[in-house]
Amino acid sequence: MSTEIEINSPKRLRHLKLVGVIAILVAAGIVSSGIISRVHAKQTMTTWSADQAVPTVAAYTPKQADAAGSLVLPGHLSAYVNAPIYARVSGYLHAWYADIGTHVKAGQLLGQIDTPDLDQQLMQARADLQNAVANEKLAATTAHRWSEMLQQDSVSQQDADEKSSDLIAKRATVDAAQANVRRLEALESFKRITAPFDGVVTARTTDVGALINAGGGSGPELFNVSDAHRLRVYVSVPQDQAAAIKPGMTATLTVPERPGKTFDATLVNTDDSIAQASGTLLVQLSVDNADGVLIPGEYTEVHFATHADSHALSIPASSLIFREQGLQVAVVGPDDRAVLHDVTVQTDLGQRVEIASGIRATDRVIDNPPDSLVSGDPVRVQQAAPVQAAELSRPASHDAERAHG
Repeated sequence: MSTEIEINSPKRLRHLKLVGVIAILVAAGIVSSGIISRVHAKQTMTTWSADQAVPTVAAYTPKQADAAGSLVLPGHLSAYVNAPIYARVSGYLHAWYADIGTHVKAGQLLGQIDTPDLDQQLMQARADLQNAVANEKLAATTAHRWSEMLQQDSVSQQDADEKSSDLIAKRATVDAAQANVRRLEALESFKRITAPFDGVVTARTTDVGALINAGGGSGPELFNVSDAHRLRVYVSVPQDQAAAIKPGMTATLTVPERPGKTFDATLVNTDDSIAQASGTLLVQLSVDNADGVLIPGEYTEVHFATHADSHALSIPASSLIFREQGLQVAVVGPDDRAVLHDVTVQTDLGQRVEIASGIRATDRVIDNPPDSLVSGDPVRVQQAAPVQAAELSRPASHDAERAHG
């Protein structure tokens, strides 16, 4: 029996070795398959991540700037003539005859002041004048008599000259007394407060019985009268647009309370200097207001017609990149890689800007570029949104900047 066992043993060993080799090969295949699948998955993920890292951008070609544009700036309306009326004499207000909103004519009585002190001063001045006139008459009679006695050698020349000089002094006293009376009479005329011109009473800051102090414009006015048949319009124009303001040019006005209605205005003058604090040029225009539709002091938008540079290109403001290198615009290169160009803005129209230099009409400008975008980065271009295309074709007058002043 032992002999059979020894004979069969080598066969069983060879069988076990074969099974072990097959198991090793199967395990190696499984491991190799796992490694290969993982490497493939990693490569796929790397490729996908790199593909996803490429930004998708909207590109467009810039449009030629309109030859005629519009500059819209805020302004304020002011009465063509405005007069605050102060008291020239002290006293108490006796009565007022015109309230706010009253249309008055030149010379129309607005109010009257009681001035008892001034009345007494005038009476005293007139009495002094009568006294001076009486003294002057007596001096004239005396001088005439002494002149006749001098011809008869009854008095000396010195005495006659003294009487003549006394007459001259008395006449000077009469002139001074008359001037004082006229001065007080002029002050008396200020008891009547009248309108200096045709207009509307826009303020009444006094009432019956109020104490009136004569002032030179330091205190509150008694009345305020404005002539609003024609209005002045004041506009602060930014320095970069000051060259477009020409004498005689026209503009149109709009006011918030009357949407859709425009008013024609004509440029009258400018202050010919740039304010250091605001960097603006003060412009004055004139607008007819015979129908009284416009109100002095209200806010208005002034639309100036301007002529743009025919070589300037118009792009949305959202395409601009603000970095430490300066103002830039990103364009798509021929190999679908971003290229950043330094640009110069000619006119800022709010939602759109006109570029003077830095890009060409054939460039594909990237709208809303990513903040991290740099030159050489690959980009994926998609068709521009319809809203952006409409934005580019919209007239400049619709997007003109509402500047602040």
